[in-house]
Amino acid sequence: MNGALAGRTVVVTRPSAQAGALCRAIEAAGGQAFCFPALEIVPVSDADAFAPVAAQLDGFDIAFFVSPNAVEHGLAGLRKIRSWPTGLRVAAVGPGSVRALGEHGFADVLAPENGFDSEAVLALPAFAPEAVRGRAVLILRGGGGRELLGETLAARGARVEYLSCYRRRCPEADPAPLLALVARGKADALSLTSSEGVDNLARLVGGEGLARLAALPVFVPHPRIAARCRHHGWERIVVSEGGDNALLRALVEFFG
Repeated sequence: MNGALAGRTVVVTRPSAQAGALCRAIEAAGGQAFCFPALEIVPVSDADAFAPVAAQLDGFDIAFFVSPNAVEHGLAGLRKIRSWPTGLRVAAVGPGSVRALGEHGFADVLAPENGFDSEAVLALPAFAPEAVRGRAVLILRGGGGRELLGETLAARGARVEYLSCYRRRCPEADPAPLLALVARGKADALSLTSSEGVDNLARLVGGEGLARLAALPVFVPHPRIAARCRHHGWERIVVSEGGDNALLRALVEFFG
């Protein structure tokens, strides 16, 4: 892929802590990455929320991490209180979360090989009704989020509990540099990796700015995010699979 993105600038809107790998991959392919986080990740305000979960951690059969942020903040909060139980299996939805768990020493992670959403997780044999009935599942996530996974597991007979271990919010960011880049014709594509990030970006740049950004091709990792982009006026939408490698391949194929 060396040189495949030469002369191209891609706007990366991931939270600051998760943007580095994608930016480096774009630059390794000869392009330029312009970072404009459309989502900010902050710790939960009540650190004591981890204590009740830590006390009963041995009673869970599976701990499911919804994102790399859940891995970082969830493990940090729980490991301040106690060590991880040997028999507690970990699960995740996408390659970023699997990689983050690997960096924390977890080698055997339950995760789908494609799809990378709640539906794909629920299709895994380990989450089939006969496999989860009577089991206890801990879901580590940000505040709120989709309820499909937990509700379906509960309907299949599992005991489901949640741990909100971080919060998402719209950054206080100045959109002027981004809009100036677009106005000069120096931005070639935009990546958006969450529906919430799409809404935040629209709020940050305002109506006129959004009209300018909507003229760019946008790259997203899921049809649900594509639908949110379409709602805000984008027409050229490329849907890739999840993860940096898939997004980079989509960029290279589009511009190649």
